[in-house]
Amino acid sequence: MWNSSDKRKDLVNMDSFDRKIIGVLEENGRITISELSERVGLSKTPCQARLKKMVENKTILGFKALVNHAVLDRSHIAFTEVKLNDTREAALSAFNEAVIQLPEIEQCHMIAGQFDYLLKVRTKSIAAYRIALGERISALPCVASTSTHVVMEAVKE
Repeated sequence: MWNSSDKRKDLVNMDSFDRKIIGVLEENGRITISELSERVGLSKTPCQARLKKMVENKTILGFKALVNHAVLDRSHIAFTEVKLNDTREAALSAFNEAVIQLPEIEQCHMIAGQFDYLLKVRTKSIAAYRIALGERISALPCVASTSTHVVMEAVKE
C-alpha cells in the first residue's frame, strides 16, 4: 500500500535522470521510450523502469492531450473568485464534489486570502460564461459571492 511517507522518500531519492525524464514528458507525454531514453542519456530498460516507478509511486499522475480550445469552441477563459458562506469541512466537501461535476470549470483551487476558491472557467463566449456563472457556479453549495476576471490573452498556459 502506498502512503505519503513513501512518496516523500521517493522524491528525496529522485536524481537528475528522474528529473530529466519528467522534464521531457512535460514537453511531450507521447514520446517513445527510445526517444525518451536518448534524450535523458539512459538505455531503454532503465529509462522504462524509472518511468514505471514514477507512475506507480504517483510522481507522474497521468498523461493528457493538449487541445486547441479555439477549434473546440471553448476559447473564452475567466477566472472566478468564489467566497463561501460556510467553510466548515462538510460545506467544503459539498462544494468540491459539486465543482467536479461542472465541465466548464477546468481548474478549481482552494485559496488562502480574501476569497475561498479560484476557478478557471472555459466557455464558448462571454455570454456562455454569464449563463454558467448565473445558473451553475452561483448555485454551487454555500456560494456567498463571486468575482470574475476575464482573460484578454493567454500568454502562457
